[in-house]
Amino acid sequence: MAARLSVLDRYLPVWIAGAMVLGIGLGRVVPGLNRALNHVQVAGTSLPIAIGLLVMMYPVLAKVRYGEIDRVAADRRLLVPSLVLNWVVGPALMFALAWVFLPNLPAYRTGLILVGLARCIAMVLIWNDLACGDDTAAAVLVAVNSLFQIVAYAGLGYFYLKVLPGWLGLSTTTVHVSIWAIARSVLIFLGAPLLLGFLTRTLGERRRGRAWYEHQFLPRIGPLALYGLLFTIALLFAFQGDAITHRPLDVARIALPLLCYFAVMWTGAFALGRGLHLSYPRTATLAFTAAGNNFELAIAVAIGTFGVTSGQALAGVVGPLIEVPALVALVYVSLWARRRFYPSTETGL
Repeated sequence: MAARLSVLDRYLPVWIAGAMVLGIGLGRVVPGLNRALNHVQVAGTSLPIAIGLLVMMYPVLAKVRYGEIDRVAADRRLLVPSLVLNWVVGPALMFALAWVFLPNLPAYRTGLILVGLARCIAMVLIWNDLACGDDTAAAVLVAVNSLFQIVAYAGLGYFYLKVLPGWLGLSTTTVHVSIWAIARSVLIFLGAPLLLGFLTRTLGERRRGRAWYEHQFLPRIGPLALYGLLFTIALLFAFQGDAITHRPLDVARIALPLLCYFAVMWTGAFALGRGLHLSYPRTATLAFTAAGNNFELAIAVAIGTFGVTSGQALAGVVGPLIEVPALVALVYVSLWARRRFYPSTETGL
């Protein structure tokens, strides 16, 4: 199986680790890099990172079979568990882990809770694709999560940072979140590549046919997703390279609850998919969309509310520091689970 993979795919963990190291190194040795990268922004995100995100997501969304979306959306066995995992279980679990691991570090705790409230819209499409999940189902779940973020993020932030701690006799935090800022982020980082992917497939199939589109065109643009991923990772780590290397113990304290979160969410969602008798592609999609987070949104909210040098912002940045290697590892766990639990039913419903 490994022999059939491209060099980029076969050594993906190596390239990701290299991108992380390169980013941290650049952040340390290049004076003023943060200011230069952040000079021009799109929806509160550095323009180079925004470009990386769009390049990363376009090939994955171009693979989606948009004619099958209605059928996927109508499958309540997938949609309802996903909503419960993302908007009930995920935020509650991160809230609990943040208080258990960081009871005396309110800034980091708040940052982690903001990460837990920001559900998947970006890199989860890459992890799902690498794990041979259902791309169409992933696009549907990501779109639904995006709509929920617009209407629910601010309210949930108020509940988990102000209301629930008050009920439990814990210290509270106030955070102000602009619903328009969330909507704008979703429209740019999901809406734009989604529209481009839809138009590419529609026009490509209309002019050259599905066989040409899926067997010739998609393999040509496929590597762009991983190039965009590596570029984005390098820039993200460049932004906080200095903070990460100067505060390793703080990073470790933040990393522990995040590791627990990713492991529990992915394992629980995969087990639930098995229990619901979903196919492997949809079980993998359920697991990765439950475990993934929209760290771009969490970082933007933390910086906008508490400042770029705040502990909340550092906790947000540590999110992808842990999420990237954790979910790459879970891609391999998922592929192992496919061989172990789905030996003859790797495709279909």
